[in-house]
Amino acid sequence: MKALSLTQPYAELIKNGCKTIETRSWKTDYRGKLLIHASSTKIPKASRENIELMGLIKREQLDYGSIICSCELVDCIKMTEEYVVDMRDNHKEEYISGIYEPGRYAWIFRNIKVFEAAISAKGHLGLWSYEDTVS
Repeated sequence: MKALSLTQPYAELIKNGCKTIETRSWKTDYRGKLLIHASSTKIPKASRENIELMGLIKREQLDYGSIICSCELVDCIKMTEEYVVDMRDNHKEEYISGIYEPGRYAWIFRNIKVFEAAISAKGHLGLWSYEDTVS
């Protein structure tokens, strides 16, 4: 199954439903089930100091080095100036949870399913394959 590693707090924001769009500098043609992996990298200083962003987190203990939920990757949209403005003006939580710039890509997630227990796993850059069975 395909997986995507993200640093915290972004993986947690997907898990708690605040973030349904992952912004990336690269596109993907992959569509389908995707595991969300919280990387072992600690929260970067810039993110820790972003009060609005950190205010979206609903719990103090975050998972690291673990697969924490699954979702469906349903679309990958190249951002235009109009798309960025719409996100900034109408979708504040999403906007502060990503890097919205023309030319970047918005990966659209649906059907987020939280796992009862995190699954320890080593992540990788890009989309990667997780071989164990996950529901």
